[in-house]
Amino acid sequence: PRKWRRSLLWLCVTQFACAGGELAEITKVVQKDAEFDVTYNDTVTSENQTIYAFNHTVSRNRTEGVRVSVDVLSQGFESPILFVVRQKQAVLSFQIPLILRGLYQRKYPYNHVGRTLCQPPTRAASETQYFFVDVSTLSSQGTNYQLRVSRVESFTLHTDKKFSFTASPSQPQYFKYDFPDGVDTVIVKVNSDATFPCSVMSIQDIQCPVYDLDNNVAFIGMYQTMTKKGAITVQRKDFPSNSFYVVVVVKTEDEACGGPLRFYPLWPDELINAGNRSKFIDVIVTPAIKSEVYVMGMLFCLGIFLSFYLLTLLMTCLENKRMKKKTEVFQIPADMSPAETGNPATSCDGPPQRSLDSVGRSRHESLSSVEEDDYDTLDDINSDKNIVRTKKYLYVADLSRKDKRILSKKYQIYFWNIATIAVFYALPVVQLVITYQTVVNVTGNQDICFYNFLCAHPLGALSAFNNILSNLGYVLLGLLFLLIVLKRDIIHQRALVRNDFNALECGIPKHFGLYYAMGTALMMEGLLSACYHVCPNYTNFQFDTSFMYMIAGLCMLKLYQKRHPDINASAYTAYACLAGVIFFSVLGVVFGKGNTVFWIVFSVIHILATMLLSTQLYYMGRWRLDSGILRRILNVIDTDCIRQCSGPIGRLQSVRVFLLCRAAYGLIERPNDFASYLLAIAICNLLLYFAFYIIMKLRSGERIQCMALVCILFTAVVWGFALYFFFQGLSTWQKTPAESREHNRDCILLSFFDDHDIWHFLSSIAMFGSFLVLMTMDDDLDGIQRDKIFAF
Repeated sequence: PRKWRRSLLWLCVTQFACAGGELAEITKVVQKDAEFDVTYNDTVTSENQTIYAFNHTVSRNRTEGVRVSVDVLSQGFESPILFVVRQKQAVLSFQIPLILRGLYQRKYPYNHVGRTLCQPPTRAASETQYFFVDVSTLSSQGTNYQLRVSRVESFTLHTDKKFSFTASPSQPQYFKYDFPDGVDTVIVKVNSDATFPCSVMSIQDIQCPVYDLDNNVAFIGMYQTMTKKGAITVQRKDFPSNSFYVVVVVKTEDEACGGPLRFYPLWPDELINAGNRSKFIDVIVTPAIKSEVYVMGMLFCLGIFLSFYLLTLLMTCLENKRMKKKTEVFQIPADMSPAETGNPATSCDGPPQRSLDSVGRSRHESLSSVEEDDYDTLDDINSDKNIVRTKKYLYVADLSRKDKRILSKKYQIYFWNIATIAVFYALPVVQLVITYQTVVNVTGNQDICFYNFLCAHPLGALSAFNNILSNLGYVLLGLLFLLIVLKRDIIHQRALVRNDFNALECGIPKHFGLYYAMGTALMMEGLLSACYHVCPNYTNFQFDTSFMYMIAGLCMLKLYQKRHPDINASAYTAYACLAGVIFFSVLGVVFGKGNTVFWIVFSVIHILATMLLSTQLYYMGRWRLDSGILRRILNVIDTDCIRQCSGPIGRLQSVRVFLLCRAAYGLIERPNDFASYLLAIAICNLLLYFAFYIIMKLRSGERIQCMALVCILFTAVVWGFALYFFFQGLSTWQKTPAESREHNRDCILLSFFDDHDIWHFLSSIAMFGSFLVLMTMDDDLDGIQRDKIFAF
């Protein structure tokens, strides 16, 4: 019945009231009026609880912090002491010993704790605020402690004024910064002379509570680990109160900053001596660049690369004017016969033709290229490539017998394939880096991306807009190169339509498919490099290097195609090999660090693959990989190497030595940055082949025209400066984010671009120059018949 339920409820209330009264009799509560900057020595047990009452005047125009410091003097107490700070709009509680957890749940006790109280905002010009510090424990034994509450006079940071302090895991520090008028973005820089202990810098909004312990500092705001350097760019729009806290926390362990791992306890619940982990730190807040600097940076970037368009347009006009004058000078009068003028349909014009004897002697003094014993005089030498290639010295005409239309379509596949690859490769990359940037912005974890934080200028959702903008040169110069190739292609096609003898039978056969592929690869390098720099880290580094492998491979293929147009690799084979290189690059990044088995497997595959490719090239495509390969290899080694050490095998000895040295370096050093190591191999191969081509060209009596020579010298100088800036190393994902920040440096160009941005500028110009060198260095042969141009 209802009256029974009412009686039962009353009984329960009275019982609880009695229990509370008994508890009140057992636990004695003492409240004391306390003052700032006074040290209180007291003892706490389970039978008594002390409450310290404080009051202070808070002014709207003056900000000062309040810091509570507690030190427990007793050792071996059974239960921790609980300190509860009750203040307006906030409650702060902590126990002593303060237990902070590290890796593998290791526990570190701290008997001395210092905490700064958050300051609730006040709308009044001045008001008195009260707060209380409650001290209690369940330990029956008396525990001695010291309590001191003091004001933090220098609680507000000022622009361009350095402030120094000391922090530890149990004594974190934080300070307030107010945006001054006219400043919308600032950079908070934290520095320390000591690498360890590892620390965390956090930027948090003005609110209570402030997360200032190692186990909760990552809950809100932006944060990053640091050893000696840390920097975070803060924008006014992200903080409605136009102010924020700069929080510095010292971690209990150093593993997050790349420090040595400590002893692993057998039991996770074991307490470990924390030791002295205090760190002296400097913090300074400086204004970031203004919007005018952004505009100047973008105009500078556009101006540099658009000047190449203007220069190209000017040179094109001058060339067209020169060709027009040349046509007028050599115009054939209507009353002259072809016999008097020389029929242009049956001879090459341009520079005087060299005699066959002079060309041959320039390569080998005793060689006469017209002697009959240089080649087999069988009739089918003109049709069977196996017999054509029995000649002691081959010429371009011997290796350009296939139908030109078929070859053009073959090489156009390079362009269409790389265009298809670019679309399918770029779309998921863009999606992924957008996700990375979103995660950084939402979580505030700035350890995800390896920026140069001292020169990372945000724009919109992008954290480092300058690193993205500097990649514009790859795109613009790649597009310019495509336009230059298109112009040459159109001129060549018009010459073929009118059956120009020069276009048909003179000079290096002109196939433009690889050039189109190279220009597309350069543009994609810019796009993917920009994507990588949206959030650079070790998981997406292959985005930045994939098309660099493509560029190196395509340049080598183009060099080989110049003198061997009929036997160059197909697009499918070439891209399959490049895909294998990228595959190994990814494996090396994931598994290569310190893995001896991986390096042995890679070195063996690398040597075998390179030897097979070299043999294929040396034997002009007449070498097959089939079931009889081992028998043929032994036969060639016996005849050409052991017995007389001549022929292609003799020339392969230097290749073997080079491969062994390169493989030995990889096995011994095992560099952490496997992708860069692999890229260095590709670039070294390209440079060696380039040098070999130029040397053989000069040995063959050919010359380099002025335009090509200027391009070579200009490109070499630019490459030198570019590599200098590349090796500055402003950040590295091979180390921890905190160690990477030790390499950060300020901007050096227009207060907007750093060393790596200049690398982007110079390397894009150098790549464009290298492409021009490839295109123009054989222009001196445009008036030479192909049966007089050596193949090497």
